[in-house]
Amino acid sequence: MSAPRPNPLPLSTPYPPSQRRAPVGTVAKPLPLIIDCDPGHDDAMAIAIAVARPELKLLGVTTVAGNATLPRTFENARRVLALLGAGDTPVAAGAAVPLVRPLFTAAYVHGESGLEGAEMPEPGGRVHDAGAVDLIAKLVEASPEPVVLAPLGPLTNIALFLRAHPELARKIAHISWMGGAIGEGNVTASAEFNVYVDPEAAAEVFASGIPITMVGLDVTHLARMGAAETERLDACGNRAGKIFADLLRYFLIFHRERYEWEFCAIHDAVAVAHLVDPDLVGVVHAAVDVELGDLARGRTIVDWFPQRLAERRRSAAADVAVSIDSARFADLLIEAIATFD
Repeated sequence: MSAPRPNPLPLSTPYPPSQRRAPVGTVAKPLPLIIDCDPGHDDAMAIAIAVARPELKLLGVTTVAGNATLPRTFENARRVLALLGAGDTPVAAGAAVPLVRPLFTAAYVHGESGLEGAEMPEPGGRVHDAGAVDLIAKLVEASPEPVVLAPLGPLTNIALFLRAHPELARKIAHISWMGGAIGEGNVTASAEFNVYVDPEAAAEVFASGIPITMVGLDVTHLARMGAAETERLDACGNRAGKIFADLLRYFLIFHRERYEWEFCAIHDAVAVAHLVDPDLVGVVHAAVDVELGDLARGRTIVDWFPQRLAERRRSAAADVAVSIDSARFADLLIEAIATFD
Protein backbone atom coordinates (compact mmCIF):
# COMPACT_ATOMS: atom_id res chain seq x y z
CA MET A 1 0.00 0.00 0.00
CA SER A 2 1.48 3.33 -1.06
CA ALA A 3 1.86 6.23 1.36
CA PRO A 4 -0.93 8.83 1.22
CA ARG A 5 -0.17 11.73 -1.07
CA PRO A 6 -0.10 15.18 0.52
CA ASN A 7 -3.04 17.44 -0.21
CA PRO A 8 -1.84 19.79 -2.99
CA LEU A 9 -4.12 22.59 -1.78
CA PRO A 10 -3.10 24.84 1.12
CA LEU A 11 -5.36 24.81 4.16
CA SER A 12 -5.99 28.52 3.61
CA THR A 13 -6.00 29.99 0.14
CA PRO A 14 -3.80 33.11 -0.06
CA TYR A 15 -5.35 36.46 -0.83
CA PRO A 16 -4.94 37.32 -4.51
CA PRO A 17 -3.63 40.85 -5.07
CA SER A 18 -6.64 43.16 -5.48
CA GLN A 19 -6.97 46.81 -6.39
CA ARG A 20 -9.28 48.82 -4.17
CA ARG A 21 -12.55 49.86 -5.80
CA ALA A 22 -13.64 52.42 -3.21
CA PRO A 23 -13.31 56.04 -4.31
CA VAL A 24 -10.81 58.33 -2.61
CA GLY A 25 -11.50 61.97 -1.90
CA THR A 26 -9.10 64.77 -2.77
CA VAL A 27 -8.88 68.38 -1.70
CA ALA A 28 -9.78 69.38 -5.26
CA LYS A 29 -12.70 66.95 -5.39
CA PRO A 30 -14.01 66.00 -1.93
CA LEU A 31 -16.16 62.89 -1.61
CA PRO A 32 -19.80 63.61 -0.70
CA LEU A 33 -20.32 61.48 2.41
CA ILE A 34 -23.20 60.44 4.66
CA ILE A 35 -22.32 58.72 7.93
CA ASP A 36 -24.83 56.33 9.49
CA CYS A 37 -23.71 55.47 13.00
CA ASP A 38 -24.48 54.36 16.56
CA PRO A 39 -22.05 56.41 18.70
CA GLY A 40 -19.99 54.77 20.33
CA HIS A 41 -16.44 55.90 21.11
CA ASP A 42 -15.03 54.78 17.77
CA ASP A 43 -18.01 56.28 15.87
CA ALA A 44 -17.15 59.65 17.43
CA MET A 45 -13.59 59.39 16.15
CA ALA A 46 -14.83 58.47 12.68
CA ILE A 47 -17.03 61.58 12.62
CA ALA A 48 -14.00 63.65 13.66
CA ILE A 49 -12.09 62.46 10.59
CA ALA A 50 -15.04 63.22 8.32
CA VAL A 51 -15.40 66.77 9.67
CA ALA A 52 -11.67 67.54 9.76
CA ARG A 53 -10.46 66.24 6.42
CA PRO A 54 -10.88 68.49 3.36
CA GLU A 55 -11.00 65.40 1.13
CA LEU A 56 -14.46 64.64 2.52
CA LYS A 57 -17.68 66.65 2.36
CA LEU A 58 -19.90 65.49 5.21
CA LEU A 59 -23.47 65.94 3.97
CA GLY A 60 -25.24 64.56 7.02
CA VAL A 61 -25.25 62.10 9.90
CA THR A 62 -27.93 59.52 10.67
CA THR A 63 -28.16 57.27 13.70
CA VAL A 64 -29.35 53.76 14.41
CA ALA A 65 -29.80 51.66 17.53
CA GLY A 66 -26.76 49.49 18.12
CA ASN A 67 -24.06 50.34 20.63
CA ALA A 68 -26.86 51.97 22.64
CA THR A 69 -30.57 52.60 22.22
CA LEU A 70 -31.66 55.05 19.53
CA PRO A 71 -32.35 58.06 21.81
CA ARG A 72 -28.83 57.72 23.17
CA THR A 73 -27.05 57.23 19.84
CA PHE A 74 -28.95 60.20 18.41
CA GLU A 75 -28.01 62.42 21.34
CA ASN A 76 -24.41 61.21 21.21
CA ALA A 77 -24.08 62.04 17.51
CA ARG A 78 -25.41 65.52 18.18
CA ARG A 79 -22.98 66.02 21.06
CA VAL A 80 -20.06 64.93 18.86
CA LEU A 81 -21.11 67.36 16.11
CA ALA A 82 -21.27 70.17 18.68
CA LEU A 83 -17.79 69.28 19.97
CA LEU A 84 -16.40 69.41 16.43
CA GLY A 85 -18.00 72.76 15.56
CA ALA A 86 -20.24 71.06 13.01
CA GLY A 87 -23.52 72.12 14.55
CA ASP A 88 -25.06 72.97 11.19
CA THR A 89 -24.71 69.40 9.90
CA PRO A 90 -28.09 67.75 9.23
CA VAL A 91 -28.70 64.87 11.64
CA ALA A 92 -31.59 62.41 11.91
CA ALA A 93 -32.62 59.45 14.03
CA GLY A 94 -33.41 56.20 12.26
CA ALA A 95 -34.37 52.67 13.23
CA ALA A 96 -34.88 51.92 16.92
CA VAL A 97 -34.89 48.14 16.38
CA PRO A 98 -33.45 45.71 13.82
CA LEU A 99 -35.53 44.54 10.85
CA VAL A 100 -36.56 41.23 12.46
CA ARG A 101 -34.86 40.58 15.77
CA PRO A 102 -34.90 42.16 19.23
CA LEU A 103 -32.29 44.84 19.82
CA PHE A 104 -28.95 43.77 21.32
CA THR A 105 -26.78 46.66 22.57
CA ALA A 106 -23.16 47.06 23.68
CA ALA A 107 -23.45 48.84 27.02
CA TYR A 108 -20.80 46.41 28.26
CA VAL A 109 -18.37 48.09 25.82
CA HIS A 110 -19.40 51.75 25.61
CA GLY A 111 -21.26 52.23 28.91
CA GLU A 112 -24.94 52.81 29.42
CA SER A 113 -25.00 56.11 27.52
CA GLY A 114 -22.95 54.71 24.66
CA LEU A 115 -20.32 57.43 25.09
CA GLU A 116 -19.06 57.23 28.66
CA GLY A 117 -15.83 58.72 29.92
CA ALA A 118 -15.91 62.42 29.01
CA GLU A 119 -17.89 65.57 29.65
CA MET A 120 -19.52 66.22 26.28
CA PRO A 121 -21.04 69.56 25.15
CA GLU A 122 -24.75 70.13 24.71
CA PRO A 123 -26.23 68.50 21.58
CA GLY A 124 -25.83 70.28 18.25
CA GLY A 125 -26.65 69.45 14.65
CA ARG A 126 -29.56 70.55 12.48
CA VAL A 127 -32.24 68.02 13.37
CA HIS A 128 -34.19 66.51 10.46
CA ASP A 129 -37.46 65.47 12.06
CA ALA A 130 -38.62 63.26 9.17
CA GLY A 131 -36.04 60.64 10.09
CA ALA A 132 -32.93 58.95 8.76
CA VAL A 133 -34.35 57.35 5.62
CA ASP A 134 -35.89 60.64 4.51
CA LEU A 135 -32.68 62.57 5.22
CA ILE A 136 -30.51 60.11 3.31
CA ALA A 137 -32.92 60.24 0.36
CA LYS A 138 -33.02 64.04 0.29
CA LEU A 139 -29.24 64.38 0.54
CA VAL A 140 -28.61 61.78 -2.16
CA GLU A 141 -31.21 63.35 -4.49
CA ALA A 142 -29.77 66.83 -4.00
CA SER A 143 -26.13 65.86 -4.50
CA PRO A 144 -24.76 66.60 -7.99
CA GLU A 145 -22.24 63.78 -7.46
CA PRO A 146 -22.84 60.16 -6.42
CA VAL A 147 -22.66 59.83 -2.65
CA VAL A 148 -20.61 57.52 -0.45
CA LEU A 149 -22.41 55.97 2.51
CA ALA A 150 -20.31 55.10 5.55
CA PRO A 151 -22.42 52.93 7.88
CA LEU A 152 -20.59 52.34 11.15
CA GLY A 153 -23.24 50.30 12.96
CA PRO A 154 -25.95 47.78 12.11
CA LEU A 155 -27.14 48.20 8.52
CA THR A 156 -30.82 48.66 9.41
CA ASN A 157 -31.13 52.24 8.17
CA ILE A 158 -29.35 51.47 4.91
CA ALA A 159 -31.59 48.48 4.21
CA LEU A 160 -34.70 50.54 4.95
CA PHE A 161 -33.45 53.34 2.69
CA LEU A 162 -32.88 50.91 -0.19
CA ARG A 163 -36.34 49.38 0.32
CA ALA A 164 -38.00 52.80 0.30
CA HIS A 165 -35.94 54.35 -2.51
CA PRO A 166 -34.60 51.68 -4.88
CA GLU A 167 -34.45 54.33 -7.61
CA LEU A 168 -31.68 56.12 -5.68
CA ALA A 169 -29.35 53.13 -5.51
CA ARG A 170 -27.73 54.32 -8.76
CA LYS A 171 -26.67 57.52 -6.99
CA ILE A 172 -24.74 55.64 -4.30
CA ALA A 173 -21.12 55.55 -5.43
CA HIS A 174 -19.97 53.17 -2.71
CA ILE A 175 -20.76 51.82 0.75
CA SER A 176 -17.85 51.77 3.19
CA TRP A 177 -19.06 49.66 6.12
CA MET A 178 -17.36 48.81 9.36
CA GLY A 179 -18.61 45.36 10.16
CA GLY A 180 -18.15 41.66 9.72
CA ALA A 181 -15.04 39.50 9.92
CA ILE A 182 -13.28 36.88 7.84
CA GLY A 183 -12.21 35.13 11.03
CA GLU A 184 -13.42 35.25 14.61
CA GLY A 185 -16.27 37.50 15.73
CA ASN A 186 -16.41 39.70 18.82
CA VAL A 187 -19.94 38.90 20.07
CA THR A 188 -19.84 35.19 19.29
CA ALA A 189 -17.13 33.04 17.76
CA SER A 190 -18.91 33.59 14.45
CA ALA A 191 -20.16 37.17 14.41
CA GLU A 192 -18.97 40.75 14.67
CA PHE A 193 -21.33 43.05 16.59
CA ASN A 194 -22.75 45.20 13.76
CA VAL A 195 -23.80 42.23 11.67
CA TYR A 196 -24.91 40.18 14.69
CA VAL A 197 -27.40 42.89 15.67
CA ASP A 198 -29.14 42.90 12.27
CA PRO A 199 -27.96 40.13 9.95
CA GLU A 200 -31.06 40.42 7.76
CA ALA A 201 -30.24 44.06 7.00
CA ALA A 202 -26.64 43.16 6.19
CA ALA A 203 -27.79 40.40 3.82
CA GLU A 204 -30.07 42.86 1.99
CA VAL A 205 -27.34 45.47 1.62
CA PHE A 206 -24.79 42.97 0.28
CA ALA A 207 -27.41 41.72 -2.20
CA SER A 208 -28.24 45.26 -3.40
CA GLY A 209 -25.54 45.37 -6.07
CA ILE A 210 -24.09 48.63 -4.73
CA PRO A 211 -20.27 48.53 -4.57
CA ILE A 212 -19.22 47.89 -0.97
CA THR A 213 -16.08 47.70 1.11
CA MET A 214 -16.32 45.59 4.26
CA VAL A 215 -13.89 46.85 6.88
CA GLY A 216 -14.03 44.02 9.40
CA LEU A 217 -12.38 42.92 12.63
CA ASP A 218 -9.45 41.30 10.83
CA VAL A 219 -8.22 44.85 10.13
CA THR A 220 -9.89 47.00 12.78
CA HIS A 221 -8.43 44.98 15.66
CA LEU A 222 -5.09 46.30 14.33
CA ALA A 223 -6.27 49.94 14.38
CA ARG A 224 -4.83 50.31 17.85
CA MET A 225 -4.47 53.22 20.21
CA GLY A 226 -3.11 53.00 23.75
CA ALA A 227 -1.35 55.08 26.38
CA ALA A 228 1.08 56.72 23.96
CA GLU A 229 -1.72 57.82 21.64
CA THR A 230 -3.76 59.06 24.61
CA GLU A 231 -0.82 61.26 25.62
CA ARG A 232 -0.59 62.58 22.06
CA LEU A 233 -4.28 63.52 22.15
CA ASP A 234 -3.78 65.32 25.48
CA ALA A 235 -0.81 67.13 23.95
CA CYS A 236 -2.97 68.54 21.13
CA GLY A 237 -3.81 71.30 23.60
CA ASN A 238 -7.40 71.72 22.42
CA ARG A 239 -10.74 70.79 23.93
CA ALA A 240 -11.37 68.08 21.34
CA GLY A 241 -8.02 66.45 22.11
CA LYS A 242 -8.74 66.41 25.84
CA ILE A 243 -12.23 64.95 25.38
CA PHE A 244 -11.10 62.29 22.92
CA ALA A 245 -8.25 61.37 25.29
CA ASP A 246 -10.81 60.91 28.08
CA LEU A 247 -13.01 58.80 25.80
CA LEU A 248 -10.00 56.67 24.90
CA ARG A 249 -9.16 56.11 28.57
CA TYR A 250 -12.67 54.78 29.17
CA PHE A 251 -12.57 52.62 26.03
CA LEU A 252 -9.29 51.10 27.24
CA ILE A 253 -11.00 49.77 30.37
CA PHE A 254 -13.16 47.41 28.31
CA HIS A 255 -10.22 46.17 26.22
CA ARG A 256 -8.13 45.48 29.32
CA GLU A 257 -10.92 43.60 31.07
CA ARG A 258 -12.12 41.58 28.07
CA TYR A 259 -8.91 40.95 26.11
CA GLU A 260 -6.10 41.91 28.52
CA TRP A 261 -4.94 44.41 25.88
CA GLU A 262 -3.12 47.64 26.71
CA PHE A 263 -4.67 49.30 23.67
CA CYS A 264 -8.13 49.62 22.18
CA ALA A 265 -9.34 49.03 18.64
CA ILE A 266 -10.79 52.11 16.93
CA HIS A 267 -12.94 50.05 14.58
CA ASP A 268 -15.32 52.52 12.95
CA ALA A 269 -12.79 55.22 12.15
CA VAL A 270 -11.03 52.92 9.65
CA ALA A 271 -14.12 52.85 7.40
CA VAL A 272 -13.85 56.64 7.02
CA ALA A 273 -10.06 57.03 7.15
CA HIS A 274 -9.40 54.84 4.12
CA LEU A 275 -11.57 57.18 2.01
CA VAL A 276 -8.88 59.85 2.31
CA ASP A 277 -5.80 57.61 2.22
CA PRO A 278 -5.74 54.99 -0.55
CA ASP A 279 -2.70 53.26 0.96
CA LEU A 280 -4.14 52.80 4.45
CA VAL A 281 -5.79 49.39 3.96
CA GLY A 282 -5.31 46.51 1.57
CA VAL A 283 -8.30 44.62 0.21
CA VAL A 284 -9.25 41.37 -1.45
CA HIS A 285 -12.11 41.06 -3.93
CA ALA A 286 -14.57 38.52 -2.57
CA ALA A 287 -18.15 37.33 -2.40
CA VAL A 288 -19.74 37.93 1.01
CA ASP A 289 -22.70 36.00 2.36
CA VAL A 290 -24.39 36.60 5.72
CA GLU A 291 -25.52 33.68 7.86
CA LEU A 292 -29.08 34.11 9.14
CA GLY A 293 -29.39 30.93 11.22
CA ASP A 294 -29.16 30.76 14.98
CA LEU A 295 -25.90 28.94 15.67
CA ALA A 296 -23.71 31.11 13.41
CA ARG A 297 -26.04 34.14 13.29
CA GLY A 298 -24.31 37.09 11.66
CA ARG A 299 -21.26 35.29 10.34
CA THR A 300 -19.90 36.94 7.20
CA ILE A 301 -18.73 34.18 4.86
CA VAL A 302 -15.98 35.67 2.71
CA ASP A 303 -14.92 33.74 -0.38
CA TRP A 304 -12.21 34.92 -2.78
CA PHE A 305 -11.15 31.54 -4.26
CA PRO A 306 -11.77 31.76 -8.04
CA GLN A 307 -12.57 28.08 -8.67
CA ARG A 308 -15.06 27.97 -5.82
CA LEU A 309 -16.69 31.21 -6.94
CA ALA A 310 -17.05 29.83 -10.47
CA GLU A 311 -18.65 26.65 -9.15
CA ARG A 312 -21.08 28.73 -7.07
CA ARG A 313 -21.70 31.16 -9.96
CA ARG A 314 -20.76 34.03 -7.70
CA SER A 315 -18.70 37.12 -8.42
CA ALA A 316 -16.16 38.74 -6.12
CA ALA A 317 -18.26 41.89 -5.93
CA ALA A 318 -17.15 43.20 -2.53
CA ASP A 319 -13.85 44.65 -1.38
CA VAL A 320 -12.90 43.13 1.98
CA ALA A 321 -10.16 44.79 4.02
CA VAL A 322 -7.32 42.42 4.92
CA SER A 323 -4.44 44.67 6.04
CA ILE A 324 -3.81 48.10 7.58
CA ASP A 325 -0.91 50.42 8.29
CA SER A 326 -1.62 50.86 12.00
CA ALA A 327 0.85 53.68 12.65
CA ARG A 328 -0.42 55.60 9.64
CA PHE A 329 -3.98 55.22 10.92
CA ALA A 330 -3.14 56.55 14.39
CA ASP A 331 -1.31 59.54 12.88
CA LEU A 332 -4.23 60.34 10.58
CA LEU A 333 -6.76 60.23 13.43
CA ILE A 334 -4.71 62.27 15.90
CA GLU A 335 -3.85 64.87 13.26
CA ALA A 336 -7.55 65.21 12.45
CA ILE A 337 -8.48 65.77 16.10
CA ALA A 338 -5.66 68.31 16.49
CA THR A 339 -7.33 70.59 13.91
CA PHE A 340 -10.30 71.41 16.16
CA ASP A 341 -10.62 74.11 18.82
